[in-house]
Amino acid sequence: MHKSYVIRKGRFTDAQKKAYESLSEKYLIPYKEEELDFESVYNDNLKNKNVTLEIGFGSGLATAEIAQANPDKNYLGIEVHKPGIGRLLWEIEKRGLINIRIIEHDAVFVLDKMIPRGSLEAIHIFFPDPWPKKRHHKRRLVKRPFTQTLAQKLKKDGYIYMVTDWEEYALYALEELENTAEIKNYYNGFAESIDWRPKTRFENKGLLKKHVIRELYFKKI
Repeated sequence: MHKSYVIRKGRFTDAQKKAYESLSEKYLIPYKEEELDFESVYNDNLKNKNVTLEIGFGSGLATAEIAQANPDKNYLGIEVHKPGIGRLLWEIEKRGLINIRIIEHDAVFVLDKMIPRGSLEAIHIFFPDPWPKKRHHKRRLVKRPFTQTLAQKLKKDGYIYMVTDWEEYALYALEELENTAEIKNYYNGFAESIDWRPKTRFENKGLLKKHVIRELYFKKI
């Protein structure tokens, strides 16, 4: 399996570093090659047994906002960038959130080894690395057979929600998802913009460059 990321340079602020060092034990789940038991992970907060997985949450601001707006649901974020993890940990503590946990590892391996089949309410993938050079397309996250793994991890009527500002990647991902068993496009082509999703830093950068934001929404059938 190819890695779905590269570690990019970024400033690790004192606040992010402090949050990472002081809060990791409380909110980070160590990577292990064994399936998670969500009831033990979220304890009493798993009333509705709803868990949304977010792959590559970046700074985590959108993750925190969505989790705060939906206290009855639980969120599991996967990220490898320590400054982003530190920022989300800081947001969790500041907002008093009890419904977010984080795994610091490659999403491909986490999905394969740790996420039980048919356990997720939703999967969010907001502005994944487009790997624009053709020789790097093999590193793209949203491609087969990984999309089949995503579909298998969803509950019935669960959904995959992807957003990108890279047109060629949007078309590529649309084709890959439409050729994945067990899921069906909820729209005819690209999805309508969904108003509950907060804008991310990557989205604002894309808009400044006049990129078109493309959204994809597929449901488990």
